[in-house]
Amino acid sequence: MTSRITYLGELRTSCEHLQSGTTILTDAPTDNHGKGEAFSPTDLVATSLGSCMISIMAIKSKDLEVELLHSTIEVTKIMQAEPRKIAKIIVSLNLPSTSDKNKVILERAAMTCPVFLSLHPDIEKDVTFHWK
Repeated sequence: MTSRITYLGELRTSCEHLQSGTTILTDAPTDNHGKGEAFSPTDLVATSLGSCMISIMAIKSKDLEVELLHSTIEVTKIMQAEPRKIAKIIVSLNLPSTSDKNKVILERAAMTCPVFLSLHPDIEKDVTFHWK
C-alpha cells in the first residue's frame, strides 16, 4: 500500500504516505463547494507534474555534473467546466544556465517523467524551460 486517505468531512481529506508517515491535507476548491484552504486533488495532480519533472532532471543532472539546487517551478492548472476535469497544466521551470547539450538532455528527461507520461493525452501540457 502507498497511502491511506481519511475523509475529514466538509470536503477535506488527510492523506498519509505510509512509508514516511508524512500527511497532506486536501480541500475542495472554492469553485467546487470547498473552502480552498489546502491543495485540491487536481492541484496535487498538476503540482506532481512539476515535482516529477525536476526530480527526474535532478537524477540526470548528477551524471552531467549540473547543480539544480534552488531551481523553481511555477505550475498553473486550468480546469474545464463540462465535464469537470483538468484541461491544461502550464509548467514553467526556472533553472541555472548550463551547456546547450546539457539543456537538451535535461529537457528530454523532464518530458519523459512518469507523471508526464501517465497524464491523459487530452490534458494539454504547456512546458517552458527558462535557463538563467
